[in-house]
Amino acid sequence: MPLEYQILAAVALDLVLGDPRWLPHPVRGIAFLALRLETWTRRLFPASPAGQKFAGIVTALATYGVAGGLVWGIIHVLAGLHPLAGGIAGAMVIYTTIAARDLCAHSMAVYRPLAKGDLAQARKSVAMIVGRDTANLDEAGVTRAAVESVAESTVDGVTAPLLFALLAGPVGAMVYRAVNTLDSTFGYKSERYLHFGWASARIDDVANFIPARLTAPLIALAAAVLGQRPAQSIRILARDGRKHESPNSGLAEAAMAGALGVQLGGTNFYQGKPLEKPTIGDALTPLCARHIRKANALMFGAAGLFLAAGLAARAGVVSAWKFWEAAR
Repeated sequence: MPLEYQILAAVALDLVLGDPRWLPHPVRGIAFLALRLETWTRRLFPASPAGQKFAGIVTALATYGVAGGLVWGIIHVLAGLHPLAGGIAGAMVIYTTIAARDLCAHSMAVYRPLAKGDLAQARKSVAMIVGRDTANLDEAGVTRAAVESVAESTVDGVTAPLLFALLAGPVGAMVYRAVNTLDSTFGYKSERYLHFGWASARIDDVANFIPARLTAPLIALAAAVLGQRPAQSIRILARDGRKHESPNSGLAEAAMAGALGVQLGGTNFYQGKPLEKPTIGDALTPLCARHIRKANALMFGAAGLFLAAGLAARAGVVSAWKFWEAAR
């Protein structure tokens, strides 16, 4: 089964099935392995900042190697039994790295009660997808949290795994998912992970650098297709895209804020303590429940454009390579 078909099958599976809770998910296995390795490497290396940084590097590289190696081995064995079996396995692996339907489902679980005026339930639902305090958020605050989650996750949950699948097949997609999982596991500036999680956070920044910069303008293009604000999206992307502490997260947020005509960022509370973040976008319209639905439409639109452009680019490269080979 050609890689292009594997990717299309994976996307179709994600749109139809999402992430069923009964299906064992590799992210849980990756996180389990990383935490076990953390226990071992922390003891193996000195407790100094440099020693813990090195322990974090070893843990990260070992986890990526195991995740990629297992995928390669399973597909290699199955392909040896029958080429179709290897292709199906590849499609299943890529499917587990994409989270478009789940991203939509989680954010719509916020939208539905919010649209009905059930703010208490909306707060509980948004608390499942963001780390900030949500107990005292008003409708605008709940909406902002959900829209920011959709914008950021458009890259690491959809377009980035697609890019790595296009470049390096199922192994590349799974290694990227391991990179993103370790950032979520260790990439905190807490006392425990300030040094140990340094490598996981930096590697995740590098892995998302190109996907974030490809995705943000596609959000603006999706806005044009969906009849939203493409020019405003580009303007806010250029003005506010680099305000975020992360070198990548602010780009998609800025493009989406401009497309929706809303302002994201500002003050969040974590365990009762305020954290001031730069504002992104202009408050042309007050944040309300409908912006969550529109953010999901932009996410799916950008993902579709990304997939189409990626498959076209891959087909062009393959055709050029075959032409060059034939001409030699």
